[in-house]
Amino acid sequence: MSDKNTYVLAHDVGTSSVKSALVSQNGEIASHATSSYGFSYPHPGWVEQDPQDYWEGVVKNTRNILEESRLDPSLIMGMVFSTQAMGIIPLDRDDKLLGHNITWVDGRAEEQARWIMSLLGGKKIFEKLIGVEITGKDVIPKLRWIKQNRAELYEQIKTILDVNGYLKFRATGHKVFEWSGACSYGFNLKKKDWERMLFRISGFDIKKLPPLVRSTDVVGTLTREAAEALGLSQNVQIFGGCDDTQSAAAGSGSTTEGDAHIYLGTSAWAGITTGKNLKHKNGAVVLQSADAHKNLLVGITESAGANLDWMIEKFYKLEKSDPAISNIYAFIDKETRGVPPGSDHLIFTPWLLGERCPVSTTTTRGTVFNLGQEHTRGHFVKALLEGVAYNLRWIFENYQRDFGFNPETIRAIGGGSVNENWMQGIADITGKQVETIGRPTMAGALGAASCAFVGSGHFDSFDQINQYIEIQNTFTPDPSVKELYDDQFRSYKNVYRGLKKAYIEANLERFSQIDSQVKAEKIE
Repeated sequence: MSDKNTYVLAHDVGTSSVKSALVSQNGEIASHATSSYGFSYPHPGWVEQDPQDYWEGVVKNTRNILEESRLDPSLIMGMVFSTQAMGIIPLDRDDKLLGHNITWVDGRAEEQARWIMSLLGGKKIFEKLIGVEITGKDVIPKLRWIKQNRAELYEQIKTILDVNGYLKFRATGHKVFEWSGACSYGFNLKKKDWERMLFRISGFDIKKLPPLVRSTDVVGTLTREAAEALGLSQNVQIFGGCDDTQSAAAGSGSTTEGDAHIYLGTSAWAGITTGKNLKHKNGAVVLQSADAHKNLLVGITESAGANLDWMIEKFYKLEKSDPAISNIYAFIDKETRGVPPGSDHLIFTPWLLGERCPVSTTTTRGTVFNLGQEHTRGHFVKALLEGVAYNLRWIFENYQRDFGFNPETIRAIGGGSVNENWMQGIADITGKQVETIGRPTMAGALGAASCAFVGSGHFDSFDQINQYIEIQNTFTPDPSVKELYDDQFRSYKNVYRGLKKAYIEANLERFSQIDSQVKAEKIE
């Protein structure tokens, strides 16, 4: 192919911001920009965003990148989106917005989730059939909620898109749904088609969903209106893209069978790339990878970096506002370096928002266990970081037991991966070598760009991305702390097992969305 037109604009549209990057064919990030946006909370438990904010962020970032890079726009051959999953954006018959995006954080449909599970025999049987329970945050229950509670709106809906689909529509005028995004709606990984049974159960008309495309497919080129807004040529191709979890996996370099990565941001997850057709189990879900020929096994920890931010707000408020402390995270990291491995036997469970994996529960909450007078706030922070690592170890142990995966090395990405103290702790606790990469917060954009490079033929496969990923640091497990952390990990799991019933009794009435069946569950 020609050496010309070898740049891609990749937009990683997350929960609170869009991170955009100008990526060259050799994996170089020539320029990048970030724009933030907020939420609206029209009712307790409801969390929405204005889809227009996503598009405005894309336009703003694109303009800033063009100005900073001074690149001839004609050299940009494509644009692609990596986005937050599980969005619900309704359009009418004239393709006008009928409301805001109902985000993945929104939990309005607990009643509908319980009803759907009851049709298949209740929560426990549903979990055996599907692999994981569904909650009011999942898409299918929320689609049923719309039909039941917004009947007039439901009748006006011609098309429902997710965030990625909406942005492709704004760019090209074409309405499509990409495979990885379809997984949160109900996607049959073997047939590469909608899981029609789930839509029949929910009562949602599947005709309201547009055609499916792959991450590497060319959806179209920019409309005149979009090109003028962005400052780009109408010849720029728009590719299918993917959800942020899948783009992060590709951007980490986890592209071949058994490759493992972890993401550490507001939440955390442990992922393994595989060509095997697996089933969801013990809170771990199997998703379509960015690569059409592979799947992605993912176990999500609801709260990771969010716990650290909570602790800063509660225990480091003065330091955070002190102008003499330029980086509060560096300050905290220095404080924790004086705390020994195992935090002097203090255990902190990171379940401040409940948990999805390794245990799927909405009643569980964070716990500080074995607190003594010798413990300081530095111990609290160290124990919190170790708690996330214990969770990741638990997930990887489940992967080995349930699916036969036991990776020796895991690739770490996300903002948390720049904390070397945390990375060493994860290596020590999981017993796995941890690798970090350069520009770990841009892994999503790099992974999204690879969809365009593969789709355009500039890359032979997604594996080629590994040529352009720089390994920054490698952390090897310290054998001298293995016995300590093995003991601590057993205690960590026992905290959950011992308090499971207490969590339910404490929170069942407090959280009205909790499945009423859980009260009758046998506590083992």
